[in-house]
Amino acid sequence: MQRWLPKLVLAPTVVMTLLFIYGYVIWTGVLSLTKSRFLPNYNFVGFAQYEKLLDNDRWSVASLNIVIFGGLFILICLFIGVVMAILLDQKIRAEGSIRTVFLYPMALSFIVTGTAWKWILNPGLGLEKLLHDFGYESFQFDWLVNPDMAIYTLVIAAVWQSSGFVMALFLAGLRGVDGSIVKAAQLDGASMPMIYRRIILPHLRPVFFSAFIILSHIAIKSFDLVMALTGGGPGYATDLPATFMYVTTFSRGQIGLGSASAMMMLGVVLAILIPYLYSELRGKNNA
Repeated sequence: MQRWLPKLVLAPTVVMTLLFIYGYVIWTGVLSLTKSRFLPNYNFVGFAQYEKLLDNDRWSVASLNIVIFGGLFILICLFIGVVMAILLDQKIRAEGSIRTVFLYPMALSFIVTGTAWKWILNPGLGLEKLLHDFGYESFQFDWLVNPDMAIYTLVIAAVWQSSGFVMALFLAGLRGVDGSIVKAAQLDGASMPMIYRRIILPHLRPVFFSAFIILSHIAIKSFDLVMALTGGGPGYATDLPATFMYVTTFSRGQIGLGSASAMMMLGVVLAILIPYLYSELRGKNNA
C-alpha cells in the first residue's frame, strides 16, 4: 500500500494534465486542419488554414511585431539584469531594500502594468501633459497613439516589469561563483571589469540560457499586457500572435484559422524549448 499511495495521490493531477493540457493541444491541432468557424466541425481541409494564415496581412504584422517586441524585450532585460546584478554584487549598503524595489514589479500582473503605463504614456494624461504643465510645450511623446512607435511602448512596460527578475537570476548566479577564482585572477593583476568579462560572466552561461528561455516564453504568450496597454491598436499595429489568435477565434468566429495560429505559436515555443531540454539532458548524461 505504501508503494502505491504516492501514485494514487498523483494520479488525478496526471489525468487532468493529460486531458486539459495535452488533450486540448491535440484538439487544437485537429481543428487547425478543419473548416471550423463559429463552432467546431470536422470537415478536414488539410493545411488550407495554414496557407490562409500565411497570406493574412494581420498575421504578418503580428509576426513582425513579435520579432521586434521579443528581440528588444529579451536583449534589454538581459542587459539591465546583468548590469544591476553586477552592481548589487559589490556588497553595497541597503542591498536588500534595493533588490526588493527592483523585484517588486514582477509581483504585479501584466494587466496592472499595462494599465499603469497606459496612464503614464497617454499624451493627454501622463508624461507629456506633465512636462507641458511644467512649461516644456515642445515636448512630445505620442508613441501610444503612433502606429509606427506603439509597439515600443509594449517593450518599455515589459522591460520595467521583468528586468528585476532577470537581475535576481544573475545575482544568484554571481553569488555561486567560486571566490577563489576571482582572488587568483586579482593576484595575476586582472582588473574587475576584465574578471567579470573573461571569467565570471562565461561561468553564467546556464543562467543566460535559462533567462533567455523564460523571457522568450513571456514574450510569445504576451496577451494581457497588449490588451491592457494598447488593445492591439492603433488599428492592429501592436497585434502579437497571442492577440491575433484570441481575436480571430473568439471575436471573428474563425476557429480553424485561430487554431492554426495557436499551433504556429506552439511550434515557436518547441523550437526554443527542445534545444534547451536537449542540452540539459546531455549535460546530465555526461555528468
